[in-house]
This record gives sequence, C-alpha cells and structure tokens, in this order.
Amino acid sequence: MSNVPANLRYATSHEWVRLEGDGSATVGITDYAQRSLGDITFVQLPKVGAVLKAGDTFGVVESVKAASDIYAPIGGTVTAVNGTLDRAPESVNSAPYDGAWLIKLQVANPAEAGALLDAAAYTQAIG
Repeated sequence: MSNVPANLRYATSHEWVRLEGDGSATVGITDYAQRSLGDITFVQLPKVGAVLKAGDTFGVVESVKAASDIYAPIGGTVTAVNGTLDRAPESVNSAPYDGAWLIKLQVANPAEAGALLDAAAYTQAIG
C-alpha cells in the first residue's frame, strides 16, 4: 500500500504539493508514482526562474522501466531545484516526500491547490 501523507495535495498525474506558509510550495512525485516506475536512474528538472502553469510538463523521471513526464500541479516560478537528485536520483525511491522533493515554487495562485485531491481522494484514485 502506498504512503499518502494527509498534509499534502495531489494531482491525478501523481505529483504532490505542499503549500508553505511563505507563499511558496514544494513539489515532488508520490510514493505510488515511484513504486510504479521502479528503480529511478535519472531526474531532469527545470532551471530556477522557469515559469510554470498548472499542468505544464516541467521534467522527466527515468527508471529501469520507463521515462515519465512530470507535471506542475500548480503554477508558479521555480525558486529551487533539488540538486541532490543529480547525484542520487534513486533517493526518490526511498524518500519521495522528504529529501527527494523535486522543485520549489513561488506560487502564482494558491487557490489552484484547492482543485487538487486531498489524501483520501488520492488514496481512492490509486485504489
């Protein structure tokens, strides 16, 4: 069974977002996504300063099974990327909600998070 933290919001494309108190957000892929992909071997992320709209592709996660696009669950400007993933992409498999976050955004419209799934709805969606 997948780990689905209650304090996050989820996209049906299997990204999570955590809104921070300062108007920023942290984004990553879910435990379900990393399990589905298998052993992750490479993560491609955008440059700091990239402007994303909700639904935009912002990167790729490659595994021994497949390559999968990563989509922005909400819009904003990229303020940080997780450089650790250049050296240790496999950390997404062991810590998808903690050390292996993908990007941080300055959120354009915090209300967009309201359109995402809460933990219960995401759990039901992945069944």
